[in-house]
Amino acid sequence: MMVEVGMKTKHSEHSSYREKLIEHLFIGELLKISWKYDDCLLEVAKPEVDNAGYDVVLEANRVMRHVQLKSSYSGARVSKQNVHVKLSEKPSGCIIWVYFNEETLELGPFYFFGAAPGKPLPSLETAKVAKHTKGNSEGYKAERPNIRVLNKGDFTCFNSAFDVYQALFYSSGIKDAG
Repeated sequence: MMVEVGMKTKHSEHSSYREKLIEHLFIGELLKISWKYDDCLLEVAKPEVDNAGYDVVLEANRVMRHVQLKSSYSGARVSKQNVHVKLSEKPSGCIIWVYFNEETLELGPFYFFGAAPGKPLPSLETAKVAKHTKGNSEGYKAERPNIRVLNKGDFTCFNSAFDVYQALFYSSGIKDAG
């Protein structure tokens, strides 16, 4: 028997499920682009342990990207994201913030924070140090020294997964895309 659950409740009660679903849908979109335009060059790997600030490793066109994935539903009020500083130690590290339609799960737009293919993550030195969301017994919220806060304005917006794929792996665009 299937129990009807309201959208807001479903998204909050099953947030880890939703996070994995959006990740798989996004990777599926990138694989589809690789299939259609890039001779199936995209390779995808997952870390066994998540302690270096990335969720997935993507490689194509001799460019390896360590990617931290974030997601928000369209219309969400969130305007910033926390980023682990260790991501800047990885080759071509980047953050991709995927927006999705709450009802259809259609993806887009996509927000990208990173550099050109083969270049390191832009410096996080000037970014604000994040604080814990919950205070201690006195209400003090300690800093999280390895986490920085990026504002939405720090990201580049792309309307399609195709544009994200090009930003990840090609400086001048995929030749076969026409």
